[in-house]
This record gives sequence, structure tokens and C-alpha cells, in this order.
Amino acid sequence: MSATETMTETVPPPPTCVGQPDISYHPDEAKFRARTARRLAEDPTLPQRPLPEGFPPSVEGPNVWEGKDWKDESQWVYNLTDEHLAEIDRALAHFESLDKPLGFINKETFPLPTLSQELWKLAKVLYSGRGFFVLREIPIDKYSRQELMIVYAGISSHVGSERGKQDGTNSMLAHIKDLRVSHAHEKGGIGNSAYTTDKQVFHSDIGDLIALLSIQTSAHGGISRLSSGGRVYNEIAKTRPDLITVMKDNWQLDKFGGNPGYGERPVLYNEDGHIVIQYSRRQFVGYGTQLRSAHIPPISEAQAEALDMLHFYAEKYSLELNFKKGDIQYINSMGLLHARDAFTDDGEKT
Repeated sequence: MSATETMTETVPPPPTCVGQPDISYHPDEAKFRARTARRLAEDPTLPQRPLPEGFPPSVEGPNVWEGKDWKDESQWVYNLTDEHLAEIDRALAHFESLDKPLGFINKETFPLPTLSQELWKLAKVLYSGRGFFVLREIPIDKYSRQELMIVYAGISSHVGSERGKQDGTNSMLAHIKDLRVSHAHEKGGIGNSAYTTDKQVFHSDIGDLIALLSIQTSAHGGISRLSSGGRVYNEIAKTRPDLITVMKDNWQLDKFGGNPGYGERPVLYNEDGHIVIQYSRRQFVGYGTQLRSAHIPPISEAQAEALDMLHFYAEKYSLELNFKKGDIQYINSMGLLHARDAFTDDGEKT
């Protein structure tokens, strides 16, 4: 994570979307409660509305949990042994001997004879269990950045066999750090809190599995948080079924200058009885200099309430992870939401 610096942007923000509710990237609980009270006063029947057809009153399973259900990190941390680490070094040497581009990293070109079996067991936890685990720990300082990318992708190929694109640049790997110092960020200013020291609110990423390798921890803050999407769904379905209907209908997702300017899809899905919450708050309210575009439809008051409710329930039932340097965190993004606290660095940790 990079050193903290006052954010200075020379790019003026775009005009605000006309008719957009009073809502920003950072959830405001007072505004959320006021909006809820106002909408219920206008229509007291909202909590009595039926759930949309096919959506269950609740879901169950090992990935439906609350943070308090987990008592000790030994329940989700898998510690690499000396033999595992030696196996990783041999796999690195083997891949480098092939003289192939990084895109050829897979289970065969990065062989892990014994660790692969353990990773397969852990992968089942992602799909059929609680939905997350942490691999501890890769000796970060031992490797060059190139070698570290090979190790990271090589290990991960034994957890998930295919790699997805991170963003519109077709990148398979993204660096999450504070880009305000170098200003090496997207045209038009920083539009994603992931590239600042700011708090990153609850969201889910595109793709079924998400991996995150900690190259460096912050001096203060930066706690990684996970929350069960099923648990959040159950609470909303019980208390505000009308918002389940709102979330399963199409929303307009800002592309921030793309062509076309926005896409349409739900933020909540029912896939053969599996409830999936798939959204990023910034696509509906903007972030930093990237405000909600002026020439696309604003979100509704109901959608604004749903966004805040998603966040505050996710926060209420979340689990804090003690993320250490060298850890790899694996998440089932189809079942879990994740967030990161704000952080600060110092002269030693940048």
C-alpha cells in the first residue's frame, strides 16, 4: 500500500446526474434511516409486499453465516509448510525453464505435487463451504516482482483453472495501491477507492473466485472484511421484501464515459435457487471525480435505499480478517461481499 498524500486533482468533476437522490459512495446512516422513514410514511405497505416469484423467504447453507460465527482465524487460515514452500520454488524454476509467456501459467506448467491436493480441498470450501480461506504465507521479499507474479498465478491455477479479465484493459492481474502519489491513474481522475487509502465499501467483483495477495500491509487500518450475501439477503427478505423486487429488476450501471454510456442488469439474481448479489456501489453513485454521469437515468429513491441497506447489513454481519504480508485471500464472489477499511502508511510502509 502506498504512502498517504493529500489528494489533489486538476480535472474538474463532470456535471451531476439530474434527479439523482442525495446519496454518495460512502453510506450515511442518518440519511439512510431518514430515507427509509420517509418512504415508509409514504407507503406503509412496503414491508408487507410479497417477494418476487421464485425468490425464497430465506436461504440456508454453509456460506450463510455471521462474523460472530467464526471464533478463531485457525478456522480459515491454512499455513504453508516448509515442504510446500520448497515445492513452490521448484515449480517456479520449472516454469522459468520453459521460457514461455506468463499466460501459459497453469497446473501443468507450475506443478505442485502435494500442495495441489491441499489446494483442491480448500477450493471445495470456496464452492461448497463458507466461501473463503487464507493461504499463509508467501515469503514476499524472497522473490522479484516477476517471480512473485508467477508464484501467485501458479498457486492460484490450482484453486481455479481459468483466469478472468480484471477490467476493460483485459488485464488478468491488478495492483491495488494508492495511486494518488504517482497520479498513475485512469484518465479523468481516480474513480475507484481501491486506488486510494480511502475506505472501500462492501461490493462484489466480477468473476466467481477472487484472489488477493498482500505484498505489504499498511501502518494503520486497511482491515479486510467479508460478509455473507445469503445472510444479507435473508435479512432484507424478512424485513423489506419490496427491496428484493427492486434489486432483482434492471439497474442502469454507469460506464463512466463508455459507449454506450451505461449498461443494464439486476444487482440480485436467483440462479437455480442460489442467491447471488453482484454489484459495485460506485457504478450507481460515482466516486471521487467520477460522479454519476449527467446523461444517463438517475437511480431511484428505492434503489438508493436498497444500496444503503445492502451495505449496512453486510457491515453488521461481517468478519474481520487479520491479513498479513504474504497472505493470499481467496473469496467466492458469487456468495460473499467484501470491503476494506481506510488506512494510512508511514515512512517504513509505503
